[in-house]
Amino acid sequence: MKNILIIEDEILIQQSLKKLFERRGFIVDVSASGKLAIDYILNKNYDRIICDLMLQDISGFDVIEESKKRFSPSEIGSKFVIMTAYNSPQVLSRANAYQCKLLNKPFDNLEEALRIMTE
Repeated sequence: MKNILIIEDEILIQQSLKKLFERRGFIVDVSASGKLAIDYILNKNYDRIICDLMLQDISGFDVIEESKKRFSPSEIGSKFVIMTAYNSPQVLSRANAYQCKLLNKPFDNLEEALRIMTE
């Protein structure tokens, strides 16, 4: 069974993803705060971390930077999926530098987005 952390400050999106993953048998933690999520990441084990880019307290990239205290660059690339409604060449470049998957919100195809988030 996979453990997933969803870091998303839009509660409707956060809770919808949580329910979808739990129905598929995943164990899911959620956080609306990047700072709280960092504490989870440093102290719990997750197979996948799905992180919104623009959080209210810090950015998703700040969460990734703090995660370097625990994970190697290759582990970060395999664990993190960044979600954003603010896609730009700079965001794409930075996500690529971390080797993270990047998903645009809103999702064009929910099933495809869920597959990307869990593979």
